[in-house]
Amino acid sequence: MKVKVCGMRDSENIKALAALEPDFMGFIFYDKSLRNVIGQLDEELLNSMPKKINKVGVFVNSNIDFVITNARKYGIKYLQLHGNETPDYCKTLGLKGFIIIKAFKLDNDFIFSQLNNYKPYVDYFLFDAKGEQLGGNGHTFDWSVLTNYVGDKPYFLAGGIDLENVEFVNELNPPPFSIDVNSKFEIEPALKDIEKLTELMKQVHLVGV
Repeated sequence: MKVKVCGMRDSENIKALAALEPDFMGFIFYDKSLRNVIGQLDEELLNSMPKKINKVGVFVNSNIDFVITNARKYGIKYLQLHGNETPDYCKTLGLKGFIIIKAFKLDNDFIFSQLNNYKPYVDYFLFDAKGEQLGGNGHTFDWSVLTNYVGDKPYFLAGGIDLENVEFVNELNPPPFSIDVNSKFEIEPALKDIEKLTELMKQVHLVGV
């Protein structure tokens, strides 16, 4: 199973995380987020990162030109769309050569059939918990609802994953393609606790999640 660490911004913190070689590193291009990176990223640093670390740009109902400009500036190929983006919006960006991750916020009443219109135009789904913020709320949703997910699109699991519950991720059916961690591993918004992330990586590799 893969590991995505989202909400990165500080250059030294990015370097320290890169040394752990997570599969994905996320950067939030949304001015209402506490982890907003607009105008605050080191372009040279991001473009020199190891290719084995997939950079993910997180956008929320953004203008398509804004998305493309920033993704190309920082060498980002994966786009996580975390708002109310339509299937056509996803299709347009996919045709530009980007890999599309479409996020949805789940609760016990989530209707999985709404994903069907997106399936032709996205590469992955991301299932997150509902909360006051669009992400990084630090709490989980009822993972049992995932038994209602039927489809061949792999998904990222987000929302309150920490060192205590990560071992249970492997029991999910269907299992996620990747876990996505954020606020539970922070010292403050956009600054990650590298010691905790080191332990996370050890746990993931140890139990095979």
